[in-house]
Amino acid sequence: MNILFQGDSITDAGRNRGQGGANDPIGKDLGKGYALMAAAELLSEKPSLQVRNLGISGNRVTDLYARAKEHIWNLEPDLLSILIGVNDTWHEFSREAGVDVKRYSRIYRTLLEETRERLPKIQFVLCEPFVLDCGVVTSEWRSDVDQRREVVAELAKDFSATLVPFQQLFDDAVKEAPPEHWAGDGVHPTPAGHHRMARMWREQVLA
Repeated sequence: MNILFQGDSITDAGRNRGQGGANDPIGKDLGKGYALMAAAELLSEKPSLQVRNLGISGNRVTDLYARAKEHIWNLEPDLLSILIGVNDTWHEFSREAGVDVKRYSRIYRTLLEETRERLPKIQFVLCEPFVLDCGVVTSEWRSDVDQRREVVAELAKDFSATLVPFQQLFDDAVKEAPPEHWAGDGVHPTPAGHHRMARMWREQVLA
């Protein structure tokens, strides 16, 4: 099975941009975050898997769609995991360069439709965008992100995809420790946050 992680900086997590090869033996191509942590456990149990991470920091859904041919379709993954949306919110509130919810929904749906047209047997894993109440996050963000979560949940239903509820994960986690423990700036998870994400990803995907 060929597994591909896609998204923004949360998925990128400082990965090596050189090759993006599957199963990089020293792990640099998989980054330092949840994708690496999930892949490490998967590969320890199923060495025959091929796992890639091609998340790119700063990406919005428009950016991911623009590179779909090179970074998704040409690679022909059997399972595609997507986490995208927080930059669509962040870029709007910081510099009016975001993607509004209606357009986010339309482009995300088009991406999935065209991917399934080219790869009819592909499995989708759609991850909720999320924010925590600290760092750069303001009170306006949560409402906007919640609307994107609704979009992702609807798409997961329509495309028979696995939904990974990361916002709920962190809403529960802040009952145990302050938001900064899980994501210092409210967006980018700490190692502890990434570990929780990897664990939930595996639980949902392998259920």
